[in-house]
Formats: sequence, C-alpha cells, structure tokens
Amino acid sequence: MDLRVLWFVLLGVLLSGYAILDGFDLGVGILHLGARNDEERRIFLNSIGPLWDGNEVWLVTFGGALFAAFPDAYATAFSAFYLAFMLLLFALIFRAVSMEFRSKREWAWWRRGWDVAFSAASFVAALLFGMAVGDSMLGIPIGANHEYAGGFFNLLRPYALLVGALNVSLFALHGAIYLNMKTHGELQRRVRRWMWHAFGIFLTLYMFTTIVTLAEVPRALGNFQRMPWLWALVGVNVLALANIPRSLFLRRPGQAFASSAAAIAALIALFGAALYPNLIASSLNPAWSLTVANASSSAKTLRIMAIIAACGMPFVLSYTAVIYWIFRGKVELGKLSY
Repeated sequence: MDLRVLWFVLLGVLLSGYAILDGFDLGVGILHLGARNDEERRIFLNSIGPLWDGNEVWLVTFGGALFAAFPDAYATAFSAFYLAFMLLLFALIFRAVSMEFRSKREWAWWRRGWDVAFSAASFVAALLFGMAVGDSMLGIPIGANHEYAGGFFNLLRPYALLVGALNVSLFALHGAIYLNMKTHGELQRRVRRWMWHAFGIFLTLYMFTTIVTLAEVPRALGNFQRMPWLWALVGVNVLALANIPRSLFLRRPGQAFASSAAAIAALIALFGAALYPNLIASSLNPAWSLTVANASSSAKTLRIMAIIAACGMPFVLSYTAVIYWIFRGKVELGKLSY
C-alpha cells in the first residue's frame, strides 16, 4: 500500500510540474491576441519558443506513469474522457502547428489566422484541463465493472465549467507574470496591467469556486477531518496567492512567478487530498470508484517503476534547469526567431 500511495503522490508531482511549466505558455497563448502588432506577437511566441515542447513532456510522462502504475484507472479515464482527450490532443497539436506555420509567410491574413488558432487552442486546452478536474471532484458515472456509463454531455456540468474557467484565469495570470519577466518597454507596462486584471478575475473565481465546492462536494473535506495536517496545504495556498499582488506591487517579478507556481502546486495538492484514496470517483455508487487499492499494478511493477523514477528524475530536473538558465532574460528577436 505504501508503494501505491507513493505513486499517487508522484502522479501529483508530475501533474504539478506540467501545470506550472506548460501553464505559463498556455497563459501566453490565451493572452496572445492582446498584442497590438506583429512584432509583439513574435515576442510572445519567442518567449516560450525554446521551452514549450519540453514543458509538454511532463504531461506525456504523467500519462505513462498513470498507465503503468494504475492501468485500470487509465483505461476508465480514457473511456470516460475519450472525446474530451481528443479535443485536448487536437488543441495541443494545433498550438504547435500554429507556432511553426505562422512565420512561413508574411501575409497579414495568414499570420492573423494562425494567431487566432494559437490563442483559441490555448484557451480550449486550459478549459478542458480545468473541466477534467471539476468532473473528477464531482465523480462520474462509473459502473460496477469499472466502465464509463455516461456520454460526453454528462461531463458538461456547471461545476466542471466553473473549474474550467478558474483554470483559464489561473493560467492567464501565470502567463502574464511570465511575460512581465520576458518583455520590456511599453509592452511590459501593458503586461503589468494585464497581470492585475488577471489576478482580479482569478481571485473572484477562486473564492466563488471554493464556496461552490464546499456546497457541492462535501466529501472533499473528508481527509482533512481525518488528517488535520492537510490544512497546512490550505495555508500554503493562501500565502502563495497573497504574495502575488505583494510581489507585483514591489516590482519583484521573479518572486511573483515563484508564488504563482507555488499556488498552482498547492491547488493540485489540495485536489489530490480531496480525491484520495480515489483516482476516479463513481457518482453511481462510491463502492464502484477506482482507488489506489483496486486500480494499481502489482507491487513488483510499482517497485521497479520507483527505481526507474529515482534514477531518471534527477536528469529530467537537471535538463529543465539548464534549458531555463540558457534562455533566461528578455526576448530579443533575431533572424531565426518565430
């Protein structure tokens, strides 16, 4: 059981890594159409150009780890969210295609079309990620055979859409803070205004979503009653969020970005704490839920995976740190830029 819990936590770490790293470049995409001219849009694209594909590796690794550690949950999740996952995959592919194709021609209509596609795909991806979290919190119709018993429209619930909107605002805020570190001049001054607007929208949605969650998902507090130390996650989340406007006011963009990253990690930790021991909760009968106990691989498989993860993670973290160090600083457009 300890190995099962370990992999539940490691999945949360991988999901946090993806949300923090790919979250800001999805946020840049959401804000992309706010740029006033072609040069500013190129700055936005080149701020994430060397990083976005490496960021998405965290999502691929999360999917692979879920498949190996909890294959039953992986199968049920893809059955339940199949169409949503296809839409997500289409959005992620379209983002990459938009970035690569945009610079191939200088026609205004060509670039404008790919700009709209890039921003729309970023928005859709962020919305779908948030909706998946909302549906997971509510539970989905899983039968006794662990198969999905609903349809696509069963997932389009008001609470899921609310969490999706919250995620869009969070990534937009995260992306604006990142752009503040990568731009200068008049563009940076406009980005600073966007940060404050994004923070206001996010804070409003955050407070409303918290209230609705407590009303609609009362079991979310079950683990907090059994393990009071989990309330420390709430404290970390609140402090991290409170430090964002403080850092923005003091003109400390690096600290604001670190606080935004910490808030994202804390939110995912709270999601895991509310969900555990479930991986996928059944809305038809709690006994039919997929948990860390009934959906996991063998102990031998989990043990081998833990050894591989212990050997591989230092290399992944080192590579990520080196890439971000190399491409630090403000964006400067060159002949090889997007």
